[in-house]
Amino acid sequence: MLYTIIKAIHIIFMVSYFAGIFYLVRLFVYYKDTDNFEENKKQILRKQYVFMARRLWNIITVPAGVIMLTTGLIMISLNFGLMKTPWFHLKLTFLVGLAAYHFWCWKKVLQIKDLQGNILPIENLKLRQANEIATFILFLIVFTVILKSLVISFWWQLIVGFVVLVFAIMMTVKLVNKKKK
Repeated sequence: MLYTIIKAIHIIFMVSYFAGIFYLVRLFVYYKDTDNFEENKKQILRKQYVFMARRLWNIITVPAGVIMLTTGLIMISLNFGLMKTPWFHLKLTFLVGLAAYHFWCWKKVLQIKDLQGNILPIENLKLRQANEIATFILFLIVFTVILKSLVISFWWQLIVGFVVLVFAIMMTVKLVNKKKK
């Protein structure tokens, strides 16, 4: 029963963490969208986006990530047999990707905080595409955990499906951006 309770807490904070990551990068996009605004409006909005990003990062995203990580480690210690399963190794690989994305987000939070209202030196389209990375990672992790041994048997179909999904989302982002211009 303890394992199930820890697992429930892990899932709840995984949802909270991903919600924070999704919204955080969206705030970077909103910040970047102000590049062509009138100066006064730009400064007001940028100050607010920086405030929101810092609060989101420090109050929701990082604490949820720490609890998610802690409960994950507790589950491994309670069921060390997980470390012997191929699907779990695959999940851990995707979590390394999530850690890299988390680090990138942290660097952007520091960057917009230090910009003091200046231009964020990254293309708007790149930010919009980066906004989808967490979605891809979540997709991979959830399918790996739910399908477990099937992931190992049908890995190439999942990879092809994933590549198609990534391509479709990236093209959608490009089309939406083209229509905005």
